[in-house]
Amino acid sequence: MKTNLSLSLILLLCMSSGALSQNNNLCVGAHWTELEGEQMMMQFANSWTNKEQWEARAEKIRAGMKKGLDWQNMPDYSENLNPIVHSTKKMDGYIVENIAIESFPGFYVTGNLYRPSENPGKMAGILCPHGHWNDPPGRIRDDMQIRCAFLAKMGAVVFAYDMVGYADADQIDHRMPISLVLQTWNSKRVLDYMLSREDIDPDRIAITGASGGGTQTFILTALDDRIKVSVPAVMVSAHFFGGCICESGMAIHKSVNHQTNNVEIAALAAPRPMLILSDGGDWTSNNLVIEVPYLQRVYDTYGSKANLSHVHFPLERHDYGIRKRAAMYNFMEKHLDLSISGEMYDIHTSTIDESSIKLLSADELDVFNQEHPRPQDALKGNQEVTDYFLNVFCKN
Repeated sequence: MKTNLSLSLILLLCMSSGALSQNNNLCVGAHWTELEGEQMMMQFANSWTNKEQWEARAEKIRAGMKKGLDWQNMPDYSENLNPIVHSTKKMDGYIVENIAIESFPGFYVTGNLYRPSENPGKMAGILCPHGHWNDPPGRIRDDMQIRCAFLAKMGAVVFAYDMVGYADADQIDHRMPISLVLQTWNSKRVLDYMLSREDIDPDRIAITGASGGGTQTFILTALDDRIKVSVPAVMVSAHFFGGCICESGMAIHKSVNHQTNNVEIAALAAPRPMLILSDGGDWTSNNLVIEVPYLQRVYDTYGSKANLSHVHFPLERHDYGIRKRAAMYNFMEKHLDLSISGEMYDIHTSTIDESSIKLLSADELDVFNQEHPRPQDALKGNQEVTDYFLNVFCKN
């Protein structure tokens, strides 16, 4: 969508100290060549030699991210989630519900909640953002439904939620100037919701997503230490910064005080457990030799190299396919105290068995429909959402 002039002026006026007025600091898409990315990783590596120096750099990176997002202007707001939950579907070993929570007054995070059929007590909570896939969009895709349901069968409560502008989250268009901060705030609110549930163990909170969902994964993990385990898939790259405005449309990677990339943002997870998934068919093809060695060095400064895992699939492409999911399941089982039961694993072929997962239609997963309409107080359109978010909500 092309932003109209009035919206552009609102954004520039309201965020004059933030990223949108600093477009020369944006690092978009393949901002560097692969060789330039490698050289920058060497430069970053030469800037610190011990834990204290890394933590000083890490704090500079985190501060740069927060300034680029205008995160320091976000209010202290973790209540008023006003969850809407309906259409409970009992499946084979798990339950699926349609859910919306209020991100801020009049703006809703929409998705599906997957949970075990039987409540064993305090459970792990897993956030599942999605990437820029359509037909069907995001959380409706087969691979998204499968991974969320499988994790629920393993014993976790899983929240699959829409990117802004996708599926039920259509109060705004996806490609709008502040989509990065809106998505990050939405992820934070999903985390708030998960931690508000009495059946969730706050010490077992994880997040995983692929592509743009991978970006959301390492950004939220970098900003919020309530995330204990993270699995960013097919996105951690030294030279590629994310091709959508929701990933690189605000100056989180560069300012007058800092220059970084998605590798170092992912490194802010240390020393918490993190699994990196990469393949030979996209911008993560060099992970084995460029990106992961840097991450290992960061983890080693904490004496926690065992908390960092990496699985590379040289013949695969940009997706969250079965083999990538299997690696993630094993990692989550280990670090979240989950369980892959016998029926979920084929001992004859040594492969994960996802055949018990039943795919649901988009109509079955819709949050807002004729029977369950969007609340009447919902904000409508890019300008109304932006106006309220910047001028009212962020001023509180």
